[in-house]
Amino acid sequence: MVVVKKKKGESKDSMFRKFTRMFIQEDIVDEVRSRMYYKRPSQERKEQEKERSKKRHKKN
Repeated sequence: MVVVKKKKGESKDSMFRKFTRMFIQEDIVDEVRSRMYYKRPSQERKEQEKERSKKRHKKN
């Protein structure tokens, strides 16, 4: 849960920027998108393997 508290003299725009930054850092959007549809366990494993291989190629 993302909570942003207003500090003295802080504008609404800066609070909104903080909120969006925290929202992105928490990966809430990705989590919601992944839970929207059911994925078979085999499909999830394949996607995880693709991500692992991408990370390995980036390191090299």
